[in-house]
Amino acid sequence: MSKDVSAKIRFGVDQVLANCPDELKTKRVGLLTNDAATTATLPHPYALSRQALAESEVNLVALFSPEHGIGAAAADGAKIGDVKDLVTGLPVHSLYGKNFAPTDEMLSEIDVFVIDVPDIGARFYTYIWTMSYILEKCAKVGMPIYVLDRPNPVGGVLEKAEGPLLDESTFNSLVGRWRIPIRHSLTMGELAKLWNTEREIGAELTVIPMSGWDREMLWEDTGLSFVPTSPAMNSGEEALIYPGTTLFEGLNISECRGTSFPFRGIGAPWIDSMKLACWFNELGLEGVVARAMTFSPSDSWYKGESCGGVMLHVTDRDLFKPVASLLHLVHLIWMHYPEEVKWAEYPTANNYTGADHFDRLIGDTEIRQVIEGRPSVDEIRGHIAKWTEVGDWSDRVKEHLLY
Repeated sequence: MSKDVSAKIRFGVDQVLANCPDELKTKRVGLLTNDAATTATLPHPYALSRQALAESEVNLVALFSPEHGIGAAAADGAKIGDVKDLVTGLPVHSLYGKNFAPTDEMLSEIDVFVIDVPDIGARFYTYIWTMSYILEKCAKVGMPIYVLDRPNPVGGVLEKAEGPLLDESTFNSLVGRWRIPIRHSLTMGELAKLWNTEREIGAELTVIPMSGWDREMLWEDTGLSFVPTSPAMNSGEEALIYPGTTLFEGLNISECRGTSFPFRGIGAPWIDSMKLACWFNELGLEGVVARAMTFSPSDSWYKGESCGGVMLHVTDRDLFKPVASLLHLVHLIWMHYPEEVKWAEYPTANNYTGADHFDRLIGDTEIRQVIEGRPSVDEIRGHIAKWTEVGDWSDRVKEHLLY
């Protein structure tokens, strides 16, 4: 889209800067945020949200940080401690380490809680679940909460949502607490509204909506540059593929962390890149093709080793189904590399042993078991079509949509 499009978009934080609610002027405000939270327009594009708010009428007195810390740069899954913010001089309470919800002591410093962090649009991106804990805690203590809304970088078209829906009777973690799809197609504000009602949380919730954003928009349609939301999330294209490639965290396969193209491909030293690309492309999946490549990651799996693999190129973003496409790729690797491929542990501050990580990500135990059985290509198509259904998701969320 043209440059003029970005001039029309206002994030929730821009709306507050232009017209600050009285409550945020007169009461002590705590803010969940990080360096990825920037403005769209005021006082200029890409200003740090917390700095802009601190220099405005908002009575900002304390900060809170999600996974990756206030700088949005700490390693994936790393435990984060409390720090002092070098930008504002305010204390920063970590909600990814010892605590995942704010404590009574933390909340004693403030009267109102504000959330302004970006999301990626995938169930296992932890920022949304940090918000869920804050909603619950604020409801418990009777503290008002504001969510300053931001774009879903992979769009908000509900027909593009992909399951499976999380089996919350078995899985409850910071990569998925409640029954939502992997690609959920909602904004942070819409998720907050949904959960506050559906989970009967009952928080005193106010969502400050965006203007100029519509559900058809992917990040590149906003006309704004993508601000990295975490160390390995650097572009809207990565965000679009991420709901699928992140599943490879649960296998002994690199998802290209430690390269200049994280989450856009996968590989391992024992994979024949040309064969894997051929097998994948023969599936004829819509909207995506695989290109054979070799790479040597500087981090995570196979650090410093030469890996064969594939990079995925989205040829039609309207047809591309990241979860379905990458489940097909998982299946191909289990079919063709039965001696080498394994389910892997993935330790994080939320799951110290790292056990059952694939199951936690996919949200269902049956899927791993079926893939282990190595069904035929035709058989797996039927399974994946069923797994990625979202059931009554559209009906559940329609009354909470803001755009």
